Amino acid sequence: MVNVAVIYYSATGNVHALALAVAAGAESAGADVRLRRVAELAPPEAIDSNPTWRAHADATADVPLATHEDLRWADAYAFGTPTRYGNVASQLKQFLDTTAALWAAGELSDKPVTAFTSAINTHGGNEATLLALYNTMHHWGAITVPPGYTDPAVTAAGGNPYGTAHPSGAGAPGDAVLAAARHQGRRLARIAARLAAGAGELQGAAR
Repeated sequence: MVNVAVIYYSATGNVHALALAVAAGAESAGADVRLRRVAELAPPEAIDSNPTWRAHADATADVPLATHEDLRWADAYAFGTPTRYGNVASQLKQFLDTTAALWAAGELSDKPVTAFTSAINTHGGNEATLLALYNTMHHWGAITVPPGYTDPAVTAAGGNPYGTAHPSGAGAPGDAVLAAARHQGRRLARIAARLAAGAGELQGAAR
């Protein structure tokens, strides 16, 4: 069994729905999963100005906040963020920016990682956001595990090989997008398990 941390930021619930699907996919592949949200940075008055934002914040208040201990615990990571001008939301970026000590100690390297996102439009910055998020993973020395075109579910959900991406202008994620997210979670868990098994074989051969 491998440990998978699904860490995300979601304002109105779309990325949260994707995170649940990614977590379910990883669990179906035998992984032990922690679902974690990052802290909200927006002031209460901004949240209150959007009823959907406020409703989602209240509904997910019991989801534990991500910590560095979650990063140490995990063998693999899945990160989710809405797009912000084709970039990572500040809430998730702020959490990532606190990981310098872990990075310097080599605690984030060699771990598989994948990402997912949501923008209002199909081409509203989804691919740019995923690529921007993977930049941090390159600095960590992590191993990016995009879905590619490894399952028909990817094409059915719009065909984004970088990660599951939901165009939220059409409403909440539907069955096709959630199926792609579940595949992405399963793929991450399977790759993590293969890497762990290979490392175990190497250690055994070195004895």
